Amino acid sequence: MLTLPPKVPANGALDRSENVLAEAHLSAIVQSSNDAIISKALDGTVLTWNPAATRIFGFSEAEMVGQSIRRVIPADRQAEEDDIIARIARGEQVQSFETIRQRKDGSQFHVSLTVSPILAADGTVVGASKIARDVTRRHAALTALAEREHRLQMLADNISQLTWVTDPHGTLLWFNKRWYDYTGLSEDQCVGQRRLSVHHPDHLERVVSKFYGDIAAGREWEDTYPLRGRDGSYRWFLSRAKPIRDETGRIVNWFGTNTDVTEMLEKEEQIRLLLMEVNHRSKNMLAVVQALARRSGGGDPEFLRRFENRLSSLSANQDLLVKRGWQHIPMAELVDAQLAILDRDSRALVKVCGPDMLLSPRTAEIIGMALHELATNALKYGALSQPGGQVWLYWEDRADRFVVEWRERGGPRVTPPENSGFGTTLIRHIPSRSLRAEVTLDYAPDGLAWRLDCDATLARTLTS
Repeated sequence: MLTLPPKVPANGALDRSENVLAEAHLSAIVQSSNDAIISKALDGTVLTWNPAATRIFGFSEAEMVGQSIRRVIPADRQAEEDDIIARIARGEQVQSFETIRQRKDGSQFHVSLTVSPILAADGTVVGASKIARDVTRRHAALTALAEREHRLQMLADNISQLTWVTDPHGTLLWFNKRWYDYTGLSEDQCVGQRRLSVHHPDHLERVVSKFYGDIAAGREWEDTYPLRGRDGSYRWFLSRAKPIRDETGRIVNWFGTNTDVTEMLEKEEQIRLLLMEVNHRSKNMLAVVQALARRSGGGDPEFLRRFENRLSSLSANQDLLVKRGWQHIPMAELVDAQLAILDRDSRALVKVCGPDMLLSPRTAEIIGMALHELATNALKYGALSQPGGQVWLYWEDRADRFVVEWRERGGPRVTPPENSGFGTTLIRHIPSRSLRAEVTLDYAPDGLAWRLDCDATLARTLTS
């Protein structure tokens, strides 16, 4: 066991009481330590073994004192002991050496060793003191952390997007491997920069201005612009950045991605051109139908007028659907398209009110034709046919119901028609059948009222 050097008073005689006290103090430290403290001779024979060594290795003091320290060293690590003894013999110290040792039951664990030489009074190395600390938990935590970092790095380097991180002010700090593979830039050319040479010059100022404006405002950033690849060609990327905040809500970093959307934009352009072609051809077909109707309409001008108006309604719907890429149509836009047949004064008499509501293309066709018919009738026979008349058109999205109402006031006295023609079919029967709607048509003397009530989900999703 290591002992403190004896204290020598001025007269040269040992103060034995203080020496004994110092030894007792040192012994208490060794005995109460949570680390294994072991002393051994240069041949590896254990000289002392504290309680922590018993707790860590499983061997009692009686089992180890006088035995070789090699009992706790796995067979494949015996050469480590040879190297440690050789270094100690030269008077060197082994500090924080992490390795594997084994317990009495044969189980192995991670340990951190510090080994120091024990010197005789004349400076000769006579043994070694060893402090062993069980670092299994720390090693497991570090291993788990390293594995997690490896997985995250693997994910970052292999996802399809180019990814990057900036500091709170937008200075670039890190890029994934795919970024460097695509751009051909080096880390020195990217890290620490605030703008990069791969941005297209026609878009650079706009992109940089918007990016740093959003960064300064602390809001999520999104933009679409071209980036130059290592081959010199440009591709379009949808780029986003989200703020990363600490527990106090303070922005500490920004995480950004660039997603290649070149093919998607090209396909969207192809679809747009195709829809324009389909629209052009369908309008040509409507023109042919219109010409045939004129030739075979029996000379009935009223029939031709109403037929042509209905073709115009279909054409307006077609234009709106093409404009929207055959996607969902906002109800407000549908109303504007169908009321476009009215002159400015008549249009001012129609009061429109309703929330944002998206309709499926098929629903838009059905309701659009009905609104066109109602507007045409109001202009010819109803509230819009004389001064002082008014129309209220409003719609509601009531949880799971979609309701549209058309009410006329101030027009000529209303009388129910003696016969139901195709106009009634457009207003009542087709919406009722196709939308499974409750449709009412009230010919009240003071003004016509039309009401449609259907399932809101169906109105958004109807396809046929």
